[in-house]
Amino acid sequence: MIRSVYSGRTVAALAAVALAALGADSAMAQEAATAGRSLIDLTSAFSVGVVVMGAAYGISKLAAAAYEGMSRQPEVASTIQTAMIIAAALIEGFTFYALFICSNKP
Repeated sequence: MIRSVYSGRTVAALAAVALAALGADSAMAQEAATAGRSLIDLTSAFSVGVVVMGAAYGISKLAAAAYEGMSRQPEVASTIQTAMIIAAALIEGFTFYALFICSNKP
């Protein structure tokens, strides 16, 4: 029962609802000067947090799989390690690009 509450679908649905709530205008009756903007703008901070958590999760899964593969076949450990480093660098590069996109404010 507890596992079903913390399933991937539940967490994804809650994240989508939180993102929609943070991106929406928090007050409907606004002055003309602030029309179209929310009173609390946390979308860039929230998106940066999601990007960093996603990158950390991806690199941790990559490292866990690589270490498991190295322990099962020690003779190809150097090849696995090289592939792991290249994949981690690609993930980091994408993360920096996403952080750059998320942190730009119009």
